[in-house]
Amino acid sequence: MTEPVEEITPDILLRAYALGIFPMAERRDDPDIHWIDPRRRGVLPLDGFHLSRSLARSMRRSGFVITTDRAFADVVSACASREETWISHRIRDLYLSLHRLGHAHSVEVWQSGKLVGGVYGVVLGAAFFGESMFSRVTDASKAALAHTVQILAKAGFRLFDTQFLTPHLASLGGVEIPRAAYHRLLAEALEVTATFPTDYSSGAGSDAVSGSTQDSTQTS
Repeated sequence: MTEPVEEITPDILLRAYALGIFPMAERRDDPDIHWIDPRRRGVLPLDGFHLSRSLARSMRRSGFVITTDRAFADVVSACASREETWISHRIRDLYLSLHRLGHAHSVEVWQSGKLVGGVYGVVLGAAFFGESMFSRVTDASKAALAHTVQILAKAGFRLFDTQFLTPHLASLGGVEIPRAAYHRLLAEALEVTATFPTDYSSGAGSDAVSGSTQDSTQTS
């Protein structure tokens, strides 16, 4: 006899994030959701890294146009389209519900009118929980994250949670901190309200891709 799948509502998911816990599945068709609370947590300081000159130059020449919340569902689907993914159908549906409630947002990268990269995450208070990124052309995911960090910093966010620290994130300024330190940062961020701009739009050559903007790749 098959055990019933535990019901998880958007409200339960938000409460989990507020506790520092995030969901993952083992595969695309996995009906179960596993709650993760890493012993060490990856975070991306909003003022903690810079783009290389070569990457900034590449982004300026790319013709990228950056937007927010124009194609949230498409960004999530693209992030989940890898052969192996932790974003199950069930988790995808929960993120779509959070987006409708105003608690999940995306940053999209367009080139010649086509969606070529993006990042999405969950927002609570002044915390942004980065979930995943994708790229279809060179540097598109890096451009997405560069603009995401700038957006968050300008909007008054306090915490960019990357969940895990990859070597690439570390090379761009990401750090790994103990669980207790992460929970302190999270508690501070939840005491503040920040608004994610849903009407952001920026073309290549703007100040978002010059100087010391910030960048990374797939967060988890």
